[in-house]
Amino acid sequence: MTDKIELQPDPLFRALSGTSKVDRGSLVLASASPRRLALLQQVGLEPIALIPADLDETPRKSELPRSLASRLAAEKSDVVYEIAKKRPELAGCYILSADTVVAVGRRILPKCELTDEADRCLRLLSGRAHRVYTAVTLITPKGARRHKLVETRVRFKRLSSKEIEAYLAHGEWSGKAGGYAIQGLAGSFVAKIIGSYSSVVGLPLQETVALLAGEGFPVLAGWAFV
Repeated sequence: MTDKIELQPDPLFRALSGTSKVDRGSLVLASASPRRLALLQQVGLEPIALIPADLDETPRKSELPRSLASRLAAEKSDVVYEIAKKRPELAGCYILSADTVVAVGRRILPKCELTDEADRCLRLLSGRAHRVYTAVTLITPKGARRHKLVETRVRFKRLSSKEIEAYLAHGEWSGKAGGYAIQGLAGSFVAKIIGSYSSVVGLPLQETVALLAGEGFPVLAGWAFV
């Protein structure tokens, strides 16, 4: 029976099951997102810790959507890498981070916290196409950094006022880039998608697994136990 890595009481860490000795197949997710965790688990990857990076995610002046996603993913991984270096129990881990940006042209849509924000986003997206950029950064145990940016095009059907009002009342939009979650009720808004569905959810699975495998992470090791 394996021991559990207990990272508490540090509030930055969420303890997950793992071995008492970190090996070359240990992964730290630089996020507290339940969606990203669920996506990793879907392909048999179980992080030993979730460590969110507390960053100011405000876009810089004239920053393009794809540049913002790439910058934030890189900064998240750097912050968590520095935290992990101070934790002997996390020595030798892979650090994985991601950031998702929703945009209409050059306009970056917010991660909505207010109903009015979500309302404006949904009315802007109604009946038109937009782009979702998810950047992934991987830091290897040797400190090498690998990056991948995935662009997905999404088109919404034309939304009625009743649909928008009902969606806002449900609250699923809260904290979501662009004011919607494609894996939830808003999936019924999508008329067409070109690219990676999982990237719109928050983590492009094919590209993420390829990054990990390319750096020697044993991505298939857990498949027999899924």
